[in-house]
Amino acid sequence: MAGKSTRDVRNLILKVMAESDGPVGGARIAEALRAAGVVLQPRSVRFHLLRLDADGFTRFISRRQGRELTPEGRQEVQRSDVMGKVGWVSSKVDALGYAMTFDPRRQCGTVVANVCILDARDYARAMVHVVPVFQSGYSLGRIMGLAVGGETFAGYSCPRGRTILAPVCSVSINGMLLKAGIPVTSRFGGLLEIRDRRPVRFVELIEYSGTSVDPLALFIRAGMTQVKACAVSGTGLIGASFREFPSAALSGVRDVVRSLDTAGLQGVVAIGRPGLPLLGVSVTEGRTGLVVVGGLNPMAALREEGIPMEIRPLAGLDEFGRFRDVDDLARLGRRRITYVE
Repeated sequence: MAGKSTRDVRNLILKVMAESDGPVGGARIAEALRAAGVVLQPRSVRFHLLRLDADGFTRFISRRQGRELTPEGRQEVQRSDVMGKVGWVSSKVDALGYAMTFDPRRQCGTVVANVCILDARDYARAMVHVVPVFQSGYSLGRIMGLAVGGETFAGYSCPRGRTILAPVCSVSINGMLLKAGIPVTSRFGGLLEIRDRRPVRFVELIEYSGTSVDPLALFIRAGMTQVKACAVSGTGLIGASFREFPSAALSGVRDVVRSLDTAGLQGVVAIGRPGLPLLGVSVTEGRTGLVVVGGLNPMAALREEGIPMEIRPLAGLDEFGRFRDVDDLARLGRRRITYVE
């Protein structure tokens, strides 16, 4: 906990709870703190939670479910160190992109994953709505990680009775460009209008450097996406990210995109022309725009369908070989339905 005061740690705990879609236990709080560089023993986490209970910011629900924020706790999150959290997402994007080791030619190494945690009983139903998103190309490739109770994926341990679904995060494309010596800047996360399966324009944008919350996760929680409808009809709003790179690196970017396509990690929506706007977004002089599909889009479809879940964007790194074809995962879901019936 070096460099973090008690107040800082408690504010981080409150932030983790605020970003959860329901009650959360101490183990998951500790995992999220580790991702932020704060390592606490379980005893210390329990101590801080008890103090937050006493302050009226959290309340205990049950041993199985954990705790939830009180209204006073949510107000405290909004008040506490807002400016200190701005830019945190942008920093994490850069750190994970730099740390991944994926080699597209050998198809091995680590890639960045998002994590979605849902009730194991909802797994088969979830796959029914997730697969069309992958089939329509509104995800990064056609692979996804899976973990069940007791297993770990991207640094997250899956509790009993729960299932982790882990689509590849679009930050993996940043990592591949960096490995090729191409500096890339993630500027915006936004909602991209799709019409007749063609990208038209961005209708909403949030700058990564000016936010403390992942933009696409924010749009999903606000119910602003139309990923499910888009997968079916080809028209709607999906999550996407806007990047920039030096125009001198344009041919190198195209080479990287081809290598990603070969590795089954398709996800680039559009590459712009040097110095010209792309899908309604202007670029910095001497740079070129790049639009990448949002890795959280499959999870947006679940939220639109009303399936309860917790989203952990930019969760961490895991081995490429642990990701499985979504069709295989869907067949596993159908077998589970047969078993239950």
